[in-house]
Amino acid sequence: MMPCGLTSGAKLIASAPRLNQVEFLKSLSAAQVAALPYLFEFWALPHQLPPIGDWRTWVIMGGRGAGKTRAGAEWVRSMVEGPRPNVPGTARRVAIVAETMDQAREVMVFGESGIMAVSPPDRRPDWISTRRMLVWPNGAQAQLFSAHEPESLRGPQFDALWADELAKWRKGGETWDMLQFGLRLGDHPRACVTTTPRRVSVLRDLLCLDTTVMTHAPTQANRANLAQSFITEIEARYAGTSLGRQEIDGTLLDDVDGAFWSMEQLAASQVRNVPECTRVVVAIDPVATSHKGSDECGIVVAGVVMEGPPQEWRSYVIADLTVAAARPSDWAKAAISAMHRFGADRLVAEVNQGGDMVEAVLRQLDPLVPYRSVHASRGKVARAEPIAALYEQGRVKHARGLAKLEDQMCQMTATGFAGRGSPDRVDALVWALHDLMIDPAQKWQEPTIRGL
Repeated sequence: MMPCGLTSGAKLIASAPRLNQVEFLKSLSAAQVAALPYLFEFWALPHQLPPIGDWRTWVIMGGRGAGKTRAGAEWVRSMVEGPRPNVPGTARRVAIVAETMDQAREVMVFGESGIMAVSPPDRRPDWISTRRMLVWPNGAQAQLFSAHEPESLRGPQFDALWADELAKWRKGGETWDMLQFGLRLGDHPRACVTTTPRRVSVLRDLLCLDTTVMTHAPTQANRANLAQSFITEIEARYAGTSLGRQEIDGTLLDDVDGAFWSMEQLAASQVRNVPECTRVVVAIDPVATSHKGSDECGIVVAGVVMEGPPQEWRSYVIADLTVAAARPSDWAKAAISAMHRFGADRLVAEVNQGGDMVEAVLRQLDPLVPYRSVHASRGKVARAEPIAALYEQGRVKHARGLAKLEDQMCQMTATGFAGRGSPDRVDALVWALHDLMIDPAQKWQEPTIRGL
């Protein structure tokens, strides 16, 4: 046992004169001094301690180096450890999930702030590498998983979950859904999410739930444990920028500065039901290369209601069917399937990357598919500007369920795309609306060998 009031006195002792600090340490027994480094409640910053209440998910959101990993590892300890090494704790089956298996092992388990580093010697778990599992002296187990493989989470079940850097998981929504189905053991299964904020739908939706609580801190909150040169460098490079607000301040940005679209604008454009459209197109932004880890193939379905003069036409973005295609035939099948499903009048595809290959792949599957190739003579920003103007005029509406597309749209700025990878969904959207609203004269031409 530690002296009364110890868990709330760390800051007072740290700021006290050295003589008082020495006297305090002398008042402790040898066992208490040995235990002191492992009493996280004594050392923790406010954002590193779980909130009181009946929550299901605790999101720790902060800047780089804000102490999120340490907080997550200590939370796992608090869940699995009992009052003595061999006594069970609250949780017996834990899922530890990172973007990749390497990150789960090297950061969450063996990192400087990982589970092995923060565990007392008599409570430190054994690592069973062949099973990717931690086993504690009291029998509790933790299984490691990769967020790249959501299907691997269909069978396992847990009573606790630690998810690291959720906002950068490539398959964040799918993986998080599978984890929720598995988080079903015990009387009160809980999850801890440690992440630097990024404006992605899986994190935004999670934070909106009544069962979610959040603590937050910027990088500066943990400056005592960071190299001063690191603080100086990142402040000099990124202070005052959108990236700095996200990565240093740990702020979840609603919109990117200078973006063509805002979340508020897109939310206002949503409609519950899409009316019957005069014309419907499926637009494709084919990937330059098709292999595991390549960009996705943007596939967007949109329609237009042609009532009145052209300046009164209204367009509707109906579906985002973007796919991760391992082969060209994968995106071609998805595009043609979308055309049949929505009764589209034709396919529109950008051919800068694929050239004649794009049409050839499509016609192998459907020789008579109505098709128009488009060539990007201007950059992405220049192509997106007139489409953004249509939104400002209120002439484009969105069906619900387009969160991933809307995420990309809100990162498209006058200086380029502010997100990761390529804005494949936005590119497909731009081509669809260009065909329906900007260049409608093309729509009445008869098919030729090369397209419409």
